[in-house]
Amino acid sequence: MDKRIIFHIDVNNAFLSWSAIKLLKEGYKIDIRKIPSIIGGDETKRRGIVLAKSPIAKKYGIKTAETLYSARKKCPNLKIFSPDYNWYYEQSRLFHDYLKNYSPNILKYSVDEAFIDLTGTKYIYDDYIKLAYKIKDDIKNKFGFTVNVGVANNMLCAKMASDFEKPDKVHTLFEDEIKNKMWPLPIEDLFMVGKSSSKILRSIGINTIGELANSNIRTLNKHFKNQAQFLLDSANGIDYTKVEKRDSKSESISTTETLIKDISDKEELKDILFRQTDDVARQLRSKNKYCNVVAIIYKNSAFESYSKQVKLENATNDTNIIYKTVIHLLDISFRGEPIRLIGVRLADLSSDRVEQISLFDEEVKKDNTTSDFQKIVDSLNNRFGSNSVIPAAMKKKDN
Repeated sequence: MDKRIIFHIDVNNAFLSWSAIKLLKEGYKIDIRKIPSIIGGDETKRRGIVLAKSPIAKKYGIKTAETLYSARKKCPNLKIFSPDYNWYYEQSRLFHDYLKNYSPNILKYSVDEAFIDLTGTKYIYDDYIKLAYKIKDDIKNKFGFTVNVGVANNMLCAKMASDFEKPDKVHTLFEDEIKNKMWPLPIEDLFMVGKSSSKILRSIGINTIGELANSNIRTLNKHFKNQAQFLLDSANGIDYTKVEKRDSKSESISTTETLIKDISDKEELKDILFRQTDDVARQLRSKNKYCNVVAIIYKNSAFESYSKQVKLENATNDTNIIYKTVIHLLDISFRGEPIRLIGVRLADLSSDRVEQISLFDEEVKKDNTTSDFQKIVDSLNNRFGSNSVIPAAMKKKDN
């Protein structure tokens, strides 16, 4: 059986590169990728932070998510350009549409990233490294921006490979290269290891990916519990995740909100999550669907995204049950840090349920229909606005 062949394609400095292309098309005489420049928002509207920076701006010590005021102090001749999200969306669409030429097995991982599964296509592409260079060069010539391409035997290693030296590069990280290419890297470079996890790992003397790969699972269990094996596998380059499309609307329902100000108060976040839960639960019921998975989504003030999810014992579309599950996830995953964006996602949707038992063992109905009471509440909220009518059980949000 052929080993898996996975490509990860990552646009280099997407927002700044895409803005540069637009400005050049509009007659701007300078390529902003070659000067001290950043993409940033309007300070008067709470968006006065660095969204993207040029390589030269980076040399001045300018960092993503710092204020424009701070960035200007570091580089007085800094050029600042506003983001154009409609243009970014169009460039993202061109990028992902182009990749569909090579395989139907594509995962759009983000606006500027994608995975392609090319396993079993050797009769079409006899040299995968040559193909990676072709994709890289084609994108540069056709669209004017550069990408990195990581080639590996699974998604984790492909992602790691594409993060090696940038920009406009092709890198491999096959199974026999993990020890030499990945293990010497600092623990923070391991895909899916966040700041809090890396801090704990360093506190117990694990500073490199190699040290984690060769660590004792019992030691990891003490600090990471059910995440210990995942960390150990990742450090050894083990990943069986399939490249599967995740953009089908039938697969999940979600809502997120970028906050007017960073919020670190848990009670404030609960109020926001309450509104969001009511919204997604009503959408779920309107589709006559039930969710098997509930997730909470975060983005902090440093633009780090993370999430936490739980699989329910039985599918549900009950707002109260979903909200209590969301609060449970908040309790076990919130880091106490300033949050810039927060959201709720319902996934693994089904059209029926065999039994309706809450994660919190509440007594509920065991039929395949939404209760008449819930239908009335939905009707009133749809007519007069979200949360116009709130069941009494949900007033005590986390009790």
